Amino acid sequence: MTTAFDPYDLAGTRLANRVAMAPMTRSRADGETRTPTDAVVEYYAQRASAGLIITEGVQPVPEGQGYPDTPGLHSREQIAAWRKVTDAVHERGGRIFAQLMHSGRIGHPDLLDGDLHPVGPSAVAAAGQVFTHEGPKDFVTPRVLTGDQVREAVTGFATAARNAVEAGFDGVEVHGANGYLIQQFLASGSNHRTDEWGGSVENRVRFAVEVVRAVAAEIGPDRTGLRISPANTLNDIAETDTEELYLALLDAIEPVGIAYLHVLETSPERRPFVHELRKRFAGAFVLNPATEGPTGAAALALVEEGVADLVAFGRLFVSNPDLPARLRADGPYNELDAATLYGGDRAGYTDYPAL
Repeated sequence: MTTAFDPYDLAGTRLANRVAMAPMTRSRADGETRTPTDAVVEYYAQRASAGLIITEGVQPVPEGQGYPDTPGLHSREQIAAWRKVTDAVHERGGRIFAQLMHSGRIGHPDLLDGDLHPVGPSAVAAAGQVFTHEGPKDFVTPRVLTGDQVREAVTGFATAARNAVEAGFDGVEVHGANGYLIQQFLASGSNHRTDEWGGSVENRVRFAVEVVRAVAAEIGPDRTGLRISPANTLNDIAETDTEELYLALLDAIEPVGIAYLHVLETSPERRPFVHELRKRFAGAFVLNPATEGPTGAAALALVEEGVADLVAFGRLFVSNPDLPARLRADGPYNELDAATLYGGDRAGYTDYPAL
């Protein structure tokens, strides 16, 4: 019987086990250069026993930043700083993918340099607020991307993917979930366009498909993953045709042959659709299951049952760096207190776990 502690071949990348560390934005980069700090190096190195580490969201372009002190992959300085992270993980036998996350309309001009402004598929502001260094502020109406700017955004993902490989990452995960730019294009509530990037399901999946194709062409499909979160309403997302939308997306990217699909399950009631996605996708299937509280040892059965090839664990990895060993022993687990989760003296706006 296959278990979560058996090795796994992820499109040629050998993983020690099938326990993945889910991407969790930690907001611990240098605020000026958006480079990972020595604390970030230590953080990921401590968790190298995961079969696969997927990093916090990393903005591919400057205007893709949605939260304070998040790292980028669009400068030489950032590439060099990430190399310290990947070297440290590899020295401990780990494997690590960078998650490329363009936040789109989620953010605020105060978080960006110069006259940069959050962008989106349409001039539709998200309801709610974002944390800044001055405290919470309302989301703003995004600048609408022109057709040429949409294509530039696609290129930005591909360039960041090339930078990630240069920085030593084993691959990249394209973040198409949780209400950020790619899902903003997918969802009819945030995409009111009437050009080739909006309207029909075929047009609304186009941006996600083009990003995946561009990244895979740049670094190889075997180094490319995609994260989705069907029916997720986070960041004021409204999808009216979820199943049709995501099945069309999978059909469109299937010929690319990417390494994995990472699904964030939004509720236990969505499990039948998760099974359908699993059947439709030929590559590795990574599942971040819907659970009451942090995902724990019970989720390991998903590998044994064939529901997923890898299971992604989020919050428990923050307070339990050696989580695979603790899962194998079914504990004990360090409790996740607010100071650990939200950064102590910067509590309230600097950490966004499992986003």
